[in-house]
Amino acid sequence: MNLDLSTLFGRGNAPLVGVDISTSSVRLVELAQGGKEGLRLERYATEPLPRGAVIDGNIENLDQVVDALRRVWKKSGTRAKLVALGMPPASVITKKITLPAGMSEDQLEVQVESEASQYIPFALDEVSLDFDVIGPSPASEDDVEVLLAASRREKVEDRVAIAEASGLKAAVMDIESYAARAALDRVLAQVPGGNAGQIVALFQIGAQVTHISVLLDGVAIYEREQPFGGNTLTQDIVRAYGLSYDEAEAKKKSGDLPDSYANDILAPFLESAALEVTRAIQFFYTSTPYTKVDQIYLAGGCALIPGLLDIVASRTKINSAVISPFKGMVLGPGVREQALRSEAPAYLVACGLALRRFG
Repeated sequence: MNLDLSTLFGRGNAPLVGVDISTSSVRLVELAQGGKEGLRLERYATEPLPRGAVIDGNIENLDQVVDALRRVWKKSGTRAKLVALGMPPASVITKKITLPAGMSEDQLEVQVESEASQYIPFALDEVSLDFDVIGPSPASEDDVEVLLAASRREKVEDRVAIAEASGLKAAVMDIESYAARAALDRVLAQVPGGNAGQIVALFQIGAQVTHISVLLDGVAIYEREQPFGGNTLTQDIVRAYGLSYDEAEAKKKSGDLPDSYANDILAPFLESAALEVTRAIQFFYTSTPYTKVDQIYLAGGCALIPGLLDIVASRTKINSAVISPFKGMVLGPGVREQALRSEAPAYLVACGLALRRFG
């Protein structure tokens, strides 16, 4: 294969940390076994990225991202040198294909490359290509379903280079939406009945983009991205109070803003956010055979903005909750529970990447 990794669907093993490089920050999570089949959150940390370092999932300033990754690694206190990294969903083409069962790894590889050329709009020597055998085909017992994943090679190499320049090694490359779903699946498994037969909508509200995944019994039945995120609120604060972007971002998080903020700035943002969520649900209904959503989960850095959960639940009339990817985990000695509570929803992808340690 073209990837010098343990594959896009890499097999996790020895101490491995999940590293999520988003538009606004680099987040790190390290998990370990914690007693009877449980997990322990050993450590987690975040470092902000300068504006423009990452735009639409593209690394625009390698040095700034390397600096942030070095700082977050040092701040976390981890000694793990192997990292699981995420690719933005928009930069990875995935396709489920059916192939004859019983093929060797080499035969599969040849067949996958042959099939890939039909689906990938670039020359094969420009892409990093990988595959994972999902299991027997529901349509035929003589076939297997194989998930094919391909990304422009330079996008993969940028992330590998960032890890190497930080003194780390990229051991696993995953797709961010898959990592988020892995973290969500672990949390849903703790719900009585595991949400069996329920349609669950996950809204990851980031700085610039909201990623929507709708799942039925752990399988994605709909995915979409909408250009909406917390940067809108930060820009509104900048304009209203004459602050720099960094000052506005800090005050947004601390709540240190004038009394007029709640009505003049926050309320209209919350209305916009609720409109985006209801619009996304309507798109889901009109573009799929499904006519209901049973549960909404909010994640991402914006999930805990005061009032957001209430307005989403009120406007959609759907059960809504903010998700903590660390629910049910034992906390390591260095993890402060109170701080974690206010930050956890932003770590869904990093947590899902860290779970790759356990295969």
